[in-house]
Formats: sequence, C-alpha cells, structure tokens
Amino acid sequence: MRAAVVREFNEDLSIETVPDPVCPENGVVLKVAACGVCRSDYHGWVGGHPKVVAGSIMGHEYCGTVVEAGARSHHKVGDRLIAPFILGCGACPACQTGASNTCADQIVPGFGTPGAYAEFVAVPYDHNLVHLPESLTPALAAGLGCRVTTAWHALTDRANVKAGEWVAVHGTGGIGLSVLLLAKMLGAQVVVVDIVDDKLAHAVAHGADATVNAAKVNAAEAIRDITGGGAQVSVEALGIAATTNASVECLATLGRHVHVGMPSGDGMMEINMRAIYSKQLAFYGTRGMPAWKYPSLLGMIERGDVDISPMVAREVGLSDASAELRAMGGPTAPGTAVITDFTA
Repeated sequence: MRAAVVREFNEDLSIETVPDPVCPENGVVLKVAACGVCRSDYHGWVGGHPKVVAGSIMGHEYCGTVVEAGARSHHKVGDRLIAPFILGCGACPACQTGASNTCADQIVPGFGTPGAYAEFVAVPYDHNLVHLPESLTPALAAGLGCRVTTAWHALTDRANVKAGEWVAVHGTGGIGLSVLLLAKMLGAQVVVVDIVDDKLAHAVAHGADATVNAAKVNAAEAIRDITGGGAQVSVEALGIAATTNASVECLATLGRHVHVGMPSGDGMMEINMRAIYSKQLAFYGTRGMPAWKYPSLLGMIERGDVDISPMVAREVGLSDASAELRAMGGPTAPGTAVITDFTA
C-alpha cells in the first residue's frame, strides 16, 4: 500500500510502498477514505512525541470501509466506520466504567502503531468502531477526528458547560473552532483568543460573541472585562505555558480550566498556582472521548443541531501532508486539512 512515512524529524514525509497491514483477530482492516492532519501529528513530526520514531506512519483521525474482518470482529466487509483515536481494550476497569479514553492498555494509531496516513489501516479492539451515517461525507467524518470529539467531551463531561455561561477558548485551530461551535450549541457565550486577526474574524463569522488578539492586549484581563469578572469555563487548546496561564487567569472565582492542548517535549511548564488557589479553580485534564458517546454526537450532527462543516477547510492528497505539517510551525489559516486522495 501507499503510505507517508516519518524518516527524519522536520523533514518531508517519505511517500513509500509498504506492506499492507495484517488484520487483527479482534479487529478489522479499513480502506481509508479520509484522514485528518492534526496538530498532535505535528508534535510527532518535529520529534516531540516519544512514540513517533523513524519509520512511523502517523494519522489518527480516520474513517473508512472494512475490507477484512478478524475472526472475533463485530463488523463485516463493507461496513463504513469511524473510531475515536484512543482505542480502549474493553476489559479493564476504566473501559468497563465507560472511561475507555483512559484505558491503560489503549492503542492509538499513529502513535506506537501504524496510523492512517496510508491507503489501509488495521484497527484492533474494534468494539470502538462506530457506523457512520450515510449523510456524513468521509472528509467531514475525519474532520471530527480528535478535534470535535475531544472538544465535546471536554465541554460536556469535564466542564459540564451550562447555557448562559461564558466559555473562553485559547487558540482557534481544530480544537478551538470545535469548542466554539459546540459551546454555542449548548447555549454558552464564547470569547475566542488567538493572535491571527483572520482567524478571529472567522470565529466571529461562526458565532463567537467576542474575540481577543493576545498579541495586542493582555488576554486574561481582556476576557475578565468582556465577561464582567471572568469566564466560568476556559479551554486551553495549544498546550503551551502562555495560553495555559492566560486560561487560568481569565477565569472567575470557582471557574473551570480544561486543558486540551497536548504539551510537547517533557510537558513541564510553570503555572500560576496563586490564581488557582485564590480563586478556588478546578483544573481538568482531558484527552479524547469514549466510543459510546459517538452515536449521540453523530446524531446531533445528522439532525443539524450543530454544523461542523467549518471544521474542514481543504481536502488534500497524501503527498500534501508534509506541507500541512510544516505550516503548523507558524500561524495557520482557519479550518483544518483532511487527506482524501491517497494516490496523489
């Protein structure tokens, strides 16, 4: 099969012909219809993730059609499926209590096992896989990836956002835009922070109640002014110290910080603990979403309760993935890229 392979960090992915994946007994092989290009992939591409090494095939935001099913698979050839990027084992206490995104035996395609920057991907633990509605295009489905699903779990499980609350989101990449769209659906007021005016204008066009350019003003102070004392919920979507502290500092007393951005390197950073202590804030980490939450989210999208089409800015070929990753080293345009052509 054709795949984009990491050979050197910070260098173009190598487009190679590699062996087709072996079908796991408890899983399937999918012919990949679409795969998102994610900032988590960027961290791996630059050498910031320990499980991305020379020879890795990245890609964890995928959907596709079953071309082979294992003996213990729940699915059959021809099924059109999507999966969360965290594949829970299904047997451990975390999985059995519905928190499969915290599974100790989890598998994450692209991070330690071959991912979907390829024509085919093997998916073990296939109880995580969910049938795609016919109305959802592959590009839009892959655009859900870890962005929309992670944002949905962050807002509904970790932060428990309520209608009328102020939600601040720091960064308007895939996660930030997802938070905006979903928080508005939940009835929240949303203030968006970025350093690129075009991205802030894009956020306003898609429902943001207010925006802050952190390159021009103190973001935390501006948010406290806009919200009349601070946001009830703040979502950090970049994984760096500056935005983490702005997120903590912009909150009202008893506010909830939700940390979504994946820290690179050793993950260490200095945090304003005085703000957390004095305002008695809650600090939540979150990563991914359990598979059982997919049907309700897909149902809302299918009914038109939320329009996630702004998530996908462009469809690209497999050989274009390198340029998309390289662009993440600086300010990026609104929306995200999805690989839909694996021959180009």
